[in-house]
Amino acid sequence: MTKFINVVKYKIKDGSKDECLKKINEMPKYEDLISSKYIETGANSYCFIGEWVSEGVYKAAYPKLIEFLDTIRDFLKEISPELGVTDPVSGPVVIEK
Repeated sequence: MTKFINVVKYKIKDGSKDECLKKINEMPKYEDLISSKYIETGANSYCFIGEWVSEGVYKAAYPKLIEFLDTIRDFLKEISPELGVTDPVSGPVVIEK
């Protein structure tokens, strides 16, 4: 089975950082999510990295991930009209060291 990674870039609105990060820290642990990391990439810019057992389990968890995103959506700044408040990418792990 090939591990699967999803990455989501987002920006937090000014003045919402503490409340948003508190809410993110309370995100439930999803079944077959191996690890999750949140990194600060700049002023109010963040990135979520999720490592999953497989693409199938990620896709099965996707509705719950969107449900969680909806709980923090008001804290997030629009990245662009095309993207909305997140810039997601995902794919299978091809090299792991």
